Amino acid sequence: MTSRGAALVSMHLATLLFGVSGVFGRLTACSAEMIVFGRTVFALGILWLLLWRRGCAPWRGRRLDQVARLALSAVLLALHWFTFFLGIKVGGVAVGTLGFACFPAFVAFFEHLFFRERITGAEKMLMVCVTVGLVLVTPAYDFGDRGTEGLMWGVLSGVIYALNAVSNRRNVGSMSGEEVCWWQYAVIVPLTLPLVAGELAAVTAWDWLWLACLGLLCSGLAYTLFVNSLREIPARLAAVVIALEPLYAIAVSWLCLGERPGLRMLCGGAIILGAVIAAGLRRGAE
Repeated sequence: MTSRGAALVSMHLATLLFGVSGVFGRLTACSAEMIVFGRTVFALGILWLLLWRRGCAPWRGRRLDQVARLALSAVLLALHWFTFFLGIKVGGVAVGTLGFACFPAFVAFFEHLFFRERITGAEKMLMVCVTVGLVLVTPAYDFGDRGTEGLMWGVLSGVIYALNAVSNRRNVGSMSGEEVCWWQYAVIVPLTLPLVAGELAAVTAWDWLWLACLGLLCSGLAYTLFVNSLREIPARLAAVVIALEPLYAIAVSWLCLGERPGLRMLCGGAIILGAVIAAGLRRGAE
């Protein structure tokens, strides 16, 4: 296998691991707060070990204003994970994941709002397609419906993720991705510990296993595979592969959890994913 072929396999595996994070979140009986805390503990541990082996100390030479911006980014990441897993818990993997998949439309909106970047015709079409897709994906037009509630939490997680992605354009500076993640995780652990202190004793061994899978596989391994594959994979192809994350999530939840999506959800999901892939291809070409 060529180096590019191996990189493509690695990127698909990373995307699969990103996608199954919702399945692991669904499998555990823990609250959304506990999932965020447990995932971050394991992810921080493996990342700290990796940086230590490289002789890297991400806390050195950081200005106070940098730390403050990184802390804000960590809070946004924690809120994104919390709302995402809450959407998964309430509405199911497919609904929560498709809600989150709309985040590229919100990225375009926030870039226009904060940086005055022009919204292109392709991005306007993306927003229209996302809206149409969400209308089809919505299980019931009733805020009391659990599926609809889960979709709303998923969309909110996408909004927060987009806000964090846009804010990181100015916040991270010359820091590597691993260093940024270390700071985010190092803030999230003590931030969420008081929220889950009363729940820790009730977490079962199986729950700890799923949390470890989230932290070690869906955060540590997936991120490493994804970053390494970018050395061989062009941006346009990467945009297509990473957009398949909801598809992997829905397929695995169907096989493992029996959560079979309906025809409307499949059609709405196809519209959303098609628009996201098209927008990613266009951005990669630019």
